[in-house]
Amino acid sequence: MTGSSSDRNVPGRQQSDGGTFPLSALIALALAGFITILTEAIPAGLLPQIAESLSVSHSDVGQMVTVYAIGSLVAAVPLTSATQGVRRRRLLASAIAGFALANSVTAFSPAYALTIVARFVAGISAGLLWALLAGYAARMVPDDQKGRAIAVAMVGTPVALSIGVPAATFLGSVVGWRTCFAMLSAVAGLLVIWVATKLPDFPGQRADKSASLSTVMRIAGVPPILFTTLAFVLAHNMLYTYIAPFLLQTGLQDEIDIVLFVFGGFSLIGIWGVGVFIDRKLRLFALLSSSLFIIAAAALGLGSTSPSIVLMAVAIWGIAFGGAATLFQTALARTAGEATDVAQSMLVTAWNLAIAGGGLLGGLLLDHVGVDAFAPTLLGLLIPCLLAIWAARRHGFPPSS
Repeated sequence: MTGSSSDRNVPGRQQSDGGTFPLSALIALALAGFITILTEAIPAGLLPQIAESLSVSHSDVGQMVTVYAIGSLVAAVPLTSATQGVRRRRLLASAIAGFALANSVTAFSPAYALTIVARFVAGISAGLLWALLAGYAARMVPDDQKGRAIAVAMVGTPVALSIGVPAATFLGSVVGWRTCFAMLSAVAGLLVIWVATKLPDFPGQRADKSASLSTVMRIAGVPPILFTTLAFVLAHNMLYTYIAPFLLQTGLQDEIDIVLFVFGGFSLIGIWGVGVFIDRKLRLFALLSSSLFIIAAAALGLGSTSPSIVLMAVAIWGIAFGGAATLFQTALARTAGEATDVAQSMLVTAWNLAIAGGGLLGGLLLDHVGVDAFAPTLLGLLIPCLLAIWAARRHGFPPSS
């Protein structure tokens, strides 16, 4: 999309026309994603401390994650649609500022109710930020570098899960949970300054060019991408949420930190591979990612009592999941064109629905059938996901030119 004449003198704007790869700006986007994931997940690691400090139960603290996800779910589409005309840098800085505010309130909150409100605000900021990141990264570079740019912008997610959350949990045990949230707020505040002064700016979309949800859903290729996202993440979150009871039959229940470290470490390998090849092999890697997850699910079903097989399956699962967000967001950015931000907000909604659905579906299976039902259910989600990618050859996941 061609910017207005006022955009030609914006610092860094020339990078979107084929100049130097804007690594510094993309790292800022990755840090925004890192803060988002860490803000979402850190209550789980600091649950006992928070519960004691606020004089509430552990399950009440667990709702801090639930309310965050609800904020993202309800805000992503309407807020992104309402702000299509706002300049992108200002909007991105505002979303990050929401994290600075919410985490500051959380750090100093004397009451559980106020903490929950702050978490909902953080979730709203997350819904808007995730809708912006992929499109922002894609607009910084020429077409043949869009996938690589999105991969760099998305690297904050696996780094947060594999390194950030364990590190924050350890830090919280040393300096206290409130200090952790205060530090997150400070980092977000510094990032707002970085974004506002150093990132290239882009115009919003003119009112006569704004895309409605129905218009975006009619774009060929968008529905299969949203379906594959929903099915893939639903399968992932079901397994990730209930990995502890799944490991009971393996005898690894006391080694869950090691299992999750294996998952996180191999997810970094996955996103590295996707980042290197995505601009030339997006369809191949989308098929490969789903296929690897199917192999991992089958191995977990067949070798659920063997620690070595389970660890191998977790490693394969990590590789499959590591680059998944980048694959789906890049495919959607290429497919939706000028409607990318609205399309990405729909993907954020699908992603959060899958998170909520994974917890619900996994809980129902665990309570009424048992962990033996997990592997067949995973396959029941992932095989249609693979078939949808295969069928979307013309639109959605086309072969590279």
